[in-house]
Amino acid sequence: MAQLLPYLESGRIEAGCDEAGRGCLAGPVVAAAVIFPEGYSNPLLNDSKQLTERQRDALRPIIEKEALAWAVAMVDNHEIDEINILNASIKAMHLALAELSVKPEFIIVDGNKFKPFEDIPHQTVVKGDGKYMSIAAASILAKTHRDELMMKLDEQYPQYDWKTNKGYPTQAHRDAVAKFGPTELHRLTFGAPKPKPKTTRRKKIKSTQDSVLFTFDD
Repeated sequence: MAQLLPYLESGRIEAGCDEAGRGCLAGPVVAAAVIFPEGYSNPLLNDSKQLTERQRDALRPIIEKEALAWAVAMVDNHEIDEINILNASIKAMHLALAELSVKPEFIIVDGNKFKPFEDIPHQTVVKGDGKYMSIAAASILAKTHRDELMMKLDEQYPQYDWKTNKGYPTQAHRDAVAKFGPTELHRLTFGAPKPKPKTTRRKKIKSTQDSVLFTFDD
């Protein structure tokens, strides 16, 4: 695996931003911002989606210890429903940036959508979490902090299996919503999850007037 780049441009304090949980049916969207010290290097850093859960969990304390500054923030499902997931993702990144103990001079953001934060210039980078260390680190922190939260929430709502799916739209999660209904943590604007199609059998029942076809679910 090729080592990621340390910065977009040297000689300035650069913060990397990313989010996790954008496509979930339940729970918040979580964002992180990370600033590494000049000359920092870690060959293990990579896009969180390319790492195993064990690798992400191992990298999290390293990032939090070795970063010049880092912060994590979230926007809950109710606000996601109110302002939409794109705006909620950007707001979560803004909240994380505002919590940094060191003010960045430049911001690099994974993806292609962002809104200016204060007076700090920024650059979006498509697939930036696989190109720059600070964005990759932000993706790892956002992912691990969100996963940890969803596993705790699973204790309250075990029927949705959030400890496994973390709120993502697996078929089992969709089936659980169809069976038990949405919780107060589900995103209602993401549409009603559909259960897995059931097989049906057909029986003909004769009436005194005509043949009537009824369908019964197995």
